[in-house]
Amino acid sequence: MWKLREKYSGQMSSMCGARAWIVRLQNLLVSSFLIALLCPAPGLGQQLAFSQPLAARWQYETADTVNLTPATFADQVYLPLAGGRLVALRAGDGQLIWQTEMGGAFSAPPEADERGVYLATETKAIEGVQTYYRATGALRALSSRSGVTRWMRTLPRPISSALAANATTLYGGTTDGRVYAISKATGEISWQAQYTAPFASQPVLHDGHLYLGSEDGTLLIFDAQTGDALWRYQTHGPLRGPVVVANQLVLFGSADGYVYALDETNGHLRWRARTGAGVQSVAATSEGLIVASLDNFVYLLSYRHGQRVWKRQLAGRIAAQPLTGTDSVLFVPLGSDACIVLALHDGKTVNTLEVGPDGNTSASPIMAADVLLITTRHGLMAFAVPTTSAQQP
Repeated sequence: MWKLREKYSGQMSSMCGARAWIVRLQNLLVSSFLIALLCPAPGLGQQLAFSQPLAARWQYETADTVNLTPATFADQVYLPLAGGRLVALRAGDGQLIWQTEMGGAFSAPPEADERGVYLATETKAIEGVQTYYRATGALRALSSRSGVTRWMRTLPRPISSALAANATTLYGGTTDGRVYAISKATGEISWQAQYTAPFASQPVLHDGHLYLGSEDGTLLIFDAQTGDALWRYQTHGPLRGPVVVANQLVLFGSADGYVYALDETNGHLRWRARTGAGVQSVAATSEGLIVASLDNFVYLLSYRHGQRVWKRQLAGRIAAQPLTGTDSVLFVPLGSDACIVLALHDGKTVNTLEVGPDGNTSASPIMAADVLLITTRHGLMAFAVPTTSAQQP
């Protein structure tokens, strides 16, 4: 369709050519608006310019952080820690609200809403004890006020993907290849589907569809309400990150080193682009598609054909999902003592946030209220725009 449209435009008169140019400009503006509307960054990242000066507002110190992204809703932050311990903090100042222990260990990042926080856990195998027939997974709903368990659902095997959620339902994939849709209100299973490979990716809900990548390299698309399989696409490496749905395309990266763009309606390949190593994650921006690869490079690709706009190398491996802002994107390179902010238009470094020696983890940065939260090896750090009083000598 694009080729036909371009050929026709080349045969138009100068007046019609100008009119076609205006139409294309209008389409570009509409596309940018839809990307901002349908593909927001986690939390409220698009309301903060990471290129401006940011100062550490508070830090919750602990040596028990894990490589799982915290959850946030309203003014509360839920930080998962080693040993199945969860702490609820006030986003504005980091004050502890409550803490609780689940037993076992967290198997996926938490998810939160106005009802509370949802936690996927697993029971570790005991040496010499047969666990094949014993359930090792669980999903719990906790009260946001007290941390008291509202309900618990036992699962044969733990949820190993991240959790995705809409207003009524939680979705996740497990180590034994099952996909679950579970009621937020009661913990009852709405539907389940069985696949042949485990899941360790970040599911995405869009327009009534559930997108979930598997460890055998298959992207699966389900009807989120019924669980019916709609279509699938096979790559040659595990899928670990989320998909992006923009411009009628489903965009995602694979450990085979390629970024794929599929037709949203039928899953047919529109284009693919090669990077130097496995692709860990992608993120939508108004400038194009941000791609984080395990070759330590960040790429910006065009949505239309996947052409490379710019490419920048970072000091460490990029394992966490980047966080996009109004004019820039923030990365958390492993083994580094700082987070890096790149400008969206040219990929140049415009800011750094110090987090301490070897402080970065593979937990993704998030926004909560007006603060940027970064999980480090030494605890949870909150950054914000300095107040007027803080800027005065």
